[in-house]
Amino acid sequence: MHAFDYQAPRKLADAITQLSQLNGSARPLAGGTDLIDQMRVGRLAPQTVIDVKKLPELNVLQADDTGLRLGAAVPCYRIYGNEQIVKHYSALADSCHIIGGVQIQSRASVGGNLCNSGPAADSTPSLIALGGVCVIAGPQGTREVAAEAFCVGPGKNVLQPGELLVEIRFPAARPYSGSHYRRFIPRNEMDIAVVGVGAAVELDPSGKTIVSARIGLGAVAPTPLYAEAASQMLAGQEVNETTLQQAADAAKAIISPITDMRGTREYRIHVTGVLVQRVLQAAVQRARGETIDYRPGR
Repeated sequence: MHAFDYQAPRKLADAITQLSQLNGSARPLAGGTDLIDQMRVGRLAPQTVIDVKKLPELNVLQADDTGLRLGAAVPCYRIYGNEQIVKHYSALADSCHIIGGVQIQSRASVGGNLCNSGPAADSTPSLIALGGVCVIAGPQGTREVAAEAFCVGPGKNVLQPGELLVEIRFPAARPYSGSHYRRFIPRNEMDIAVVGVGAAVELDPSGKTIVSARIGLGAVAPTPLYAEAASQMLAGQEVNETTLQQAADAAKAIISPITDMRGTREYRIHVTGVLVQRVLQAAVQRARGETIDYRPGR
C-alpha cells in the first residue's frame, strides 16, 4: 500500500475544511472495509485519509416518533441491534445483517456502503424503499439529496470535493407498515448480489389494500434504482397475486442489467420479477404483524 497522511478530526467543521483544502486528494474513512481494500490493490491512492469515526454528527442513531436519524459512520451491528429499527425499519436491518460477515459488520457503515456507490450495494435498495434522505455537509453549507438520487454511476455519487455525507434521515414509521430486503446470491454468505430488492408498504387498517409502496432495486443497472412507476401503481390496489405480478413487470421494465460471471442479463431480469413479488409479499406480512419465513441472505 502507498504512503499516505492520516487525520482524525473531532469536529465536523474541521473535517470539511481538511477535505476542502485537499481538493479531491483525500478520502474519508468510516468503517474502511471498502476503502482500505481499494487502496491495497491500487484502485485508490488518496494523499490523505481522514478518519470520520470520531465525529459525533456521524455517529447519531436515533429512532423515535419523528423518524430515524442514521449517522454515516454508524456500524451495521448497531443498526440491526436496535429494536426500533428492527421493528419499524426492517428492510434496513435485513440489509445490515448480510453486508459481509460478523467482523465486517462491526466496522462497515451504511453511509460508507452508500458512498462506495456500488450498483449491487445491499443497503441502498433499503434506503430507497424506506424513503431515506441523505444529509450532506460541505464548504457551502448543508444540502439534502434523496437516496435514489445519490448514486450517479458505478462508484460515483453526488458528493463534490469538500463534501461529506453526515447522516441519512427517514420519515416516521406509519401504522400498518412493513418493509423487507432480499437478494439473490450464488453462495450463502459474503457474496455480491445478482439482484437485490428492497420494498416498503403501508396498508389500510383491514390489511387488504395497499395505501402506498416504495421499491428499490440493486445490481440491475449502473446505479441502484427507485422503481417509481411500479411503486405508484400499487397505491389503492388490493393485495393479491395479480397486483404483485403487475408491480414486478413494471419493475422489470426499467432495469438494464449486464451479463457477467454471476448471471446473464436475461437471468437477472427474470430474478428481478421473482424477487419483487416475494419481497413485497414479505413486506405485506410484516405490515400485518405476521412473521416471515426468511433467513438473512436468502
